Amino acid sequence: METKSSNVSTYLLVMVVMIAWGLNVVFLKILVEAFPPVTMTAFRILTAGVVVGLVVLCFSKFKKVTKSEWKNIGLGALFGVVGHHAFLSQGLSLTTASNAVLILALLPLTTSLLAAMMLKDKLSPLRIIGIIFALIGVSLIILMGSSQFGKIEIGDLFILMAMFVQALSFIYIKRGTNTLDSKQMTAMMLLIGSVGLFLVSFFFEPQSMSVMYESITWFLLAVFLCSAIGATAIGHILYNEAIHKLGAGETAIFNNFVPFFGLVFSALFLGEEIRFIQLFGFVFIIIGVLFGTGYVDEKRRKRLAKKQQVFEKTG
Repeated sequence: METKSSNVSTYLLVMVVMIAWGLNVVFLKILVEAFPPVTMTAFRILTAGVVVGLVVLCFSKFKKVTKSEWKNIGLGALFGVVGHHAFLSQGLSLTTASNAVLILALLPLTTSLLAAMMLKDKLSPLRIIGIIFALIGVSLIILMGSSQFGKIEIGDLFILMAMFVQALSFIYIKRGTNTLDSKQMTAMMLLIGSVGLFLVSFFFEPQSMSVMYESITWFLLAVFLCSAIGATAIGHILYNEAIHKLGAGETAIFNNFVPFFGLVFSALFLGEEIRFIQLFGFVFIIIGVLFGTGYVDEKRRKRLAKKQQVFEKTG
């Protein structure tokens, strides 16, 4: 059973991951503009998988995987690595960034609903309120300046699929990490998924290898390694461990912070403007996280339990 202190430390680690993933938005923007997206992503995921695998070998060991664990690993890799990144890379080439991020912002809600249906993860009224507040906050941030909100095109449908399959992968990660170390599952998912992405890249980007070789510079290599090792490898280790400790739905709520941090780092490194309404949206995100993670529910339960104890002693 998780203690209060261990939950707090897990929340802090997840926030570090959200910051890294927000910065990764800047990294990916640079990389996608320089390289074929799917091929670059395959190399990035492969690099991350190798790093996570080395971490497992150095600090623990690979255990023998059972048939049911292979199923969860395979489905997690299929949905969370191959499916998510393939749909995402193609979708981003066919729709606006604002539409894409808005659709991806449905991830926490989708994960919570899937967790409730497939993992019997209870959704209290306060958690539902938190999800709604968080989505309002994300919408305020993302929709600023978007003139194509509500316009559905094939690219939007690709992004919708990328969001849904990633949410689905979180369910299998939760199931898999019940019996398998999260770092081992992360490494195996990334390595298996990178192979799948290479196969997809051969179909969508047949000449991509020569383009990658011709476009590489020391700066792009540094950005690539920061993205692959820092955001993807270490980020997924910490995030999948949080899924194991907190649950798929509760952990996914924190994804609402990624658009805000992406906005901040885009302003710092790409010179984009931050507006007051976007900061106002961040307030909604904070409220949403406090309610949606069950933090307010837990405080409320403890307060009622304390009152009950006082009543029993005095009564």
